[in-house]
Amino acid sequence: MGIGISIFLIAVGAILYFAVSATAAGVSVSTVGVILMLIGGLGLVVSFIMLAMARGGLNGDRHTTIVRDQVRPVTSDTTVVREEVR
Repeated sequence: MGIGISIFLIAVGAILYFAVSATAAGVSVSTVGVILMLIGGLGLVVSFIMLAMARGGLNGDRHTTIVRDQVRPVTSDTTVVREEVR
């Protein structure tokens, strides 16, 4: 369920709960509205969590790779001087 469908379910549920006062045989329209709002809210929360995980925001899997050039040995007559980069 995407963000758009979740918002749509919340809107339809709110309309049924707040604006419609009709009842069907054995079914309360207000109860259906509350159920739709709850499902839409849950879908919205799940959609945001999935979006954040896809971007690397919640799971901490964001890695930074640092590439350093290797230092070549510098020769001075017969002495070899080498620097190690850690």
